[in-house]
This record gives sequence, structure tokens and C-alpha cells, in this order.
Amino acid sequence: MTLRKIREIARSMNISNYSRRRKADLIRIIQQTEGNAPCFQRISGCMEYGCLWRDDCQE
Repeated sequence: MTLRKIREIARSMNISNYSRRRKADLIRIIQQTEGNAPCFQRISGCMEYGCLWRDDCQE
């Protein structure tokens, strides 16, 4: 997913300073805001196949 799209998601969730954050950090903040574990790029071999971030995370 592009950084532009991720920033749109963050903006819609009212996350502050979304335009100044790195992609991985922003995704983790989005995960936390949704009530999920902020695990982006922290678990190798993740088995969560329905995750929105999987393609970028497990590349």
C-alpha cells in the first residue's frame, strides 16, 4: 500500500502528525487505534492472512 493511502487512512482516523511519520510507525499507530497489536514488521512468518498490511509486512 502506498504511503499516500496509509496517510489517508490515518487522517480519517484523526491520528495526529500523520504526515510526519514513517510508514511502519504510522501503520503500527493505525493498528493500535483499531485495537490490534502494533506488530507490523515485527513477527516473521506471521499466520494472520486476513491482515490489511500483510503484503507490506511479510515481503
